[in-house]
Amino acid sequence: MKILLVEDDRPMAAVLCELLTTQYYTVELATDGEAGLALATSSNFDLILLDLLIPKLDGISLCRQLRTQGIQKPILLLTAKDQSADVVKGLDAGADDYLTKPYQISELLARIRALLRRGQNELAPTLLTWENLCVNPVSAEVTYKKQLVSLSPKEYSLLGLFLRNPQRVFSRSDIIDRLWSFDATPSEATVTNLIKDLRQKLKAAGMCADLFETVYGLGYRLKTPPKTEQALDVLSVQSAKTQKLGKARKEKPQTSLASVNKVIERYKDTFVQRVTLLEQVEQALQTGKLQPELQQRASNEAHKLAGTLGSFGYEIGSKLAKAIEHLLMDDKLLGAKEVSQLAKLIIQLKEALSKPPTPITIEEQKPPQNPLVLVINDQSLANQLKAEAMNWGVEIEAAGNWAIAQQKISQSPQAVLLNINQQQPLEDSLTLLQKLKEQLPNTAILAIAEQDNLTERVAVSRLGIQRYLHKPVANAEVFAAIAQVLPKSPASQAKVLILDDDPIALELLSNLLSPWGLGVKTLQDPRQFWQVLIATIPDLLVIDLEMPTYNGIDLCRVVRQDPKWGNLPILVVTAHTDIESIQQVFAAGADDFISKPVVGPELVTRVISRIDRSRLQQELTTLKRRIRNS
Repeated sequence: MKILLVEDDRPMAAVLCELLTTQYYTVELATDGEAGLALATSSNFDLILLDLLIPKLDGISLCRQLRTQGIQKPILLLTAKDQSADVVKGLDAGADDYLTKPYQISELLARIRALLRRGQNELAPTLLTWENLCVNPVSAEVTYKKQLVSLSPKEYSLLGLFLRNPQRVFSRSDIIDRLWSFDATPSEATVTNLIKDLRQKLKAAGMCADLFETVYGLGYRLKTPPKTEQALDVLSVQSAKTQKLGKARKEKPQTSLASVNKVIERYKDTFVQRVTLLEQVEQALQTGKLQPELQQRASNEAHKLAGTLGSFGYEIGSKLAKAIEHLLMDDKLLGAKEVSQLAKLIIQLKEALSKPPTPITIEEQKPPQNPLVLVINDQSLANQLKAEAMNWGVEIEAAGNWAIAQQKISQSPQAVLLNINQQQPLEDSLTLLQKLKEQLPNTAILAIAEQDNLTERVAVSRLGIQRYLHKPVANAEVFAAIAQVLPKSPASQAKVLILDDDPIALELLSNLLSPWGLGVKTLQDPRQFWQVLIATIPDLLVIDLEMPTYNGIDLCRVVRQDPKWGNLPILVVTAHTDIESIQQVFAAGADDFISKPVVGPELVTRVISRIDRSRLQQELTTLKRRIRNS
């Protein structure tokens, strides 16, 4: 996949280019906004990494222009600015996500993968397969008949390009555009050799069928897989590969990141040179000759260092640079105390930079805790489902009889699939279902029968079983039924808009709510409230009471006066808990309030309960309307 990186900080850009290349991405670099716009509009990229502070055309303006011109590829903002208003501007301009510098490399790669996956069906298998050839985009591993195939980054990218677009014909120029950057454009003969090399490697791995079809005069296309092979053989590759190649997966990140750390080592001296400007400010302060222009330049330099150093393995240096930035920002006059503090910070920063940086590592990807599904009384079905379970995001456990099932129940499965055995009386199966309901009252239970029978359907439905399936049934249908009954967090579908002029309070509230699956938008400037409200369409507002320009009371009244937003839940956060203040809050239309300092569990409980209550009221209103109209 091809990524456009727009970043003017040369050391940071070099590291990111090297890092993304080791992860099998093709990277194109633009060092200013105008160059980024030209590249984004003239070539096809899968993702755009965009720094917020770039010359000629800033990140916000670039983002707006890209969206105005109809470019809808995912945009990930990289910003050292910790002001939530700036992030809101970026998201409102059309960005899909943002990451604040300094960031963890593992988090950056995870967000890139998430954005590239966005828009795909959650139940779609994550593997790319063709006959017995299997590509795992997450681990960047290729196997043929359970054996690892070693490919170069370009060969891997070429293979992924064709597997993701099985019906498309790619000309040689198309392939060059997708796999190479502009400054390394090869000849069309290079593409021919690349396809030849990939064919030879696959053949050496034992693959007899030819993957590519030459469409004369046009280019290449992926062939239709041979029909003699069974899909189950392909799908079973993943489970075997996971066990066999575990060691290779652990060793790979360290190998691929060696080149990244070499780039860091190459650029580390430039950080010491940047501190020189900060020392000039200190000297000017000592003599009382500090010019505003120099102070502003030094503040900007400290800002860049704060965002860069942490990602280069200098976490302490990043914090020191941030402290220096706060001292120098806003052209404020520094007294003797601040000058002394600045001198100490610069000394500490130079000392931190004199030490070797902490090497970048990518934490081993721990598989997510997939929902556990217990299959009872059908070992054959359980084995079939196990072969595909990882692709569908679930874990399958089998219990051949009721005694084993009792042991497995202690693992707290999220769903249970019970086979209704036709060789035993229906009453016995119904008794087992009843016991399951009693033991697991909050667990989804599905029944699968040997044949479709209305009597069984009625009996099972009376027990409150969520799904009834009958054989023959495809594995995909079983997984679809499981997905329908698995518990879904209502919070994951809810958005909360938080308004507070204190950036620290914004960060605190956001960090408290985000782990619960809530989509959190933050806003620091009350003057932008209405614009952000309309763009966000939140399910709940969290508003600070005391703010400049427009306070919480003002905004509560504005919301309640509008017919569209009149019923939107509002939670006011305030340090004033006297009776008069609370009366004003409720009189303005707030639904609830929470006092400062905010206690995490109380905030989460009130937010989620208000959202649930609001949704229930909406459902009741809709139901009453349908009854009246019927």
